[in-house]
Amino acid sequence: MTVLFSNLRSIGYVLAFCLSGIVLGLAANFAQLFLPNIHHDFTIFSLVVPSATILIFLLLLQFAQPLVEVTVHFILGILWLTLGAWSADIIGYVQCYGLTGQQPTKNGSIPEQTYCYEMKVIEALSWCLFVMFALFFLIMISLTTRAVALGRVYAWREHSSQLGWFGQWPAYPTEAVPRGPPYAYHPGAYGMPQGGSYVQQVPGHSVVIHPGLNGAPPVITQVPGVVSP
Repeated sequence: MTVLFSNLRSIGYVLAFCLSGIVLGLAANFAQLFLPNIHHDFTIFSLVVPSATILIFLLLLQFAQPLVEVTVHFILGILWLTLGAWSADIIGYVQCYGLTGQQPTKNGSIPEQTYCYEMKVIEALSWCLFVMFALFFLIMISLTTRAVALGRVYAWREHSSQLGWFGQWPAYPTEAVPRGPPYAYHPGAYGMPQGGSYVQQVPGHSVVIHPGLNGAPPVITQVPGVVSP
């Protein structure tokens, strides 16, 4: 498991979960004040988007695959973009601190300034969540395509925690990605001396390697029979 990517992914999802909860709380307050006859379209939509986000995040705990998450990020990003644009269309560029009127509700009224501030919060968090889901979408596509290029052909359907963060191999927590193609042969690997020569073993003989002294090259000799170590 790639620990760095898993931690960053968890932090991002928890932050999006908390922001969605704040929007849901404000929308629930609007539903109590306005439904069923006042601002009903926007209020219902502002309840649906954060509720869907929270529910889908809970489902991702069971279906955490890049293919699923990319689809979810795209859909939720569109929903939050719509909610942000709708909020901006309703409240516009109104300066809340200068408002002194009353906003009608189903049981009376609330200060227009209070309604304006709550709408501004919904608008700001909607745009913030749209940007977050756009980043989630791009990062997940980038990491998964990189994993496929490195040889993980089924990376789109594997668990998302197996993806490696930028500069890491997939499924390894700390190993940096080496320069050059994967699985490339490097001289000197596995204890083989670089620039050495090959010795053809004589049939019935054993090859004996004597370590060189003071950095000298090893001495290789062949003796008849089998030599015990």
